[in-house]
Amino acid sequence: VQLVESGGGLVQAGGSLRLSCAASGFTHAIGWFRQAPGKEREGVSCIDVSTYYIDSVKGRFTISKDNDKNVVYLQMDSLKPEDTGVYYCASARHCSGSVAGYDSWGQGTQVTVSP
Repeated sequence: VQLVESGGGLVQAGGSLRLSCAASGFTHAIGWFRQAPGKEREGVSCIDVSTYYIDSVKGRFTISKDNDKNVVYLQMDSLKPEDTGVYYCASARHCSGSVAGYDSWGQGTQVTVSP
């Protein structure tokens, strides 16, 4: 399956962005990851039959899926400078916190949150 992210950009702290991940076909699970300069890629959120979030984004980010369109969204509110990074979506058989659990990746979209 091919994945294409969109929706990144530059926003001030406290602002919002909505990322989209369009898949070319059905996927069991879609995860969102981010990678800041000089840091490892980390899982942020995932959706399969449930939704999952890392502690630092709980209450601020919401993941959802439009099954008819094969699109997964990541609504990001109350953004903080530490949310800055390249955001990637990836597909898997089920949600996992490990990068190794995902087989297809998008090209990434840059999110920059200014102080």
